[in-house]
Amino acid sequence: MNIDFAAVLVVLTVVTGGIWILDTWVLEPRRIRGGATPAVAIKLPWYVDLSKSFFPVILAVLVLRSFVVEPFRIPSESMLPTLLNGDFILVNKFSYGLRLPVLNTKLIGNGQPARGDVVVFRYPREPSVAYIKRVIGLPGDRLEYRDKHLLINGQPAALTPLPDDPADPGYQQFDERLNEVNHRIQVLADGRWGLAGLWPGLQLRREPDGKVAWEYQVPAGQYFVMGDNRDNSSDSRVWGPLPEENLIGKAFFIWMNLDCITFNGHCGRIGNTIK
Repeated sequence: MNIDFAAVLVVLTVVTGGIWILDTWVLEPRRIRGGATPAVAIKLPWYVDLSKSFFPVILAVLVLRSFVVEPFRIPSESMLPTLLNGDFILVNKFSYGLRLPVLNTKLIGNGQPARGDVVVFRYPREPSVAYIKRVIGLPGDRLEYRDKHLLINGQPAALTPLPDDPADPGYQQFDERLNEVNHRIQVLADGRWGLAGLWPGLQLRREPDGKVAWEYQVPAGQYFVMGDNRDNSSDSRVWGPLPEENLIGKAFFIWMNLDCITFNGHCGRIGNTIK
């Protein structure tokens, strides 16, 4: 079950704030008319007492989470080796403009994603679910993917092979460069295609060696995103481009890891920036 925390916070803010206002304008004057004075205190109804206690806290959390920064937990291995399943990260909500909670209406435009940004967004097929991927293509970009090598507007993304990871021998890792962003990716070492299926909007073709390649031009107002775990990621290759209005923010910091909490290692990831 996916819980829309933004909606929950909005409801709690409205309810507790409404009770506070009701007490200030209606209930408190009644108590005073009934004889309540500073010298003769009358116990507040429990719902008024709770509302006055929690409203400022809930409002502060709502504002912080909606407009400044939001915590997010990595739920899968689609962003390996950059992010691990169990990483707790922070997302900058101000990077791509401020939006109203729940309604997601943009209030202020504040820049657009760049190639290489790691973004959190509402999954287009189920907007209540948050996904995290890397921006590969901007509006208007012509993308190609041949033999697990990315080309953007005809220019290949620079790849530098990295030493094999003994802990994960089934994958080969590379350092990939997108504009000014250097980051690690991994692909299946045996050359297999790990995705269950490709989005019908991609232009597929069969290469002379029998391998499948694809091309795609990103429409205006949309982005093409992919996981760093290139052969194990449900991303734009599977469900299509990401609409701009689905963006939540830019991932920028790892503040905790589940394995560290359970004393299983990875504590050294805490405090790392995301790139």
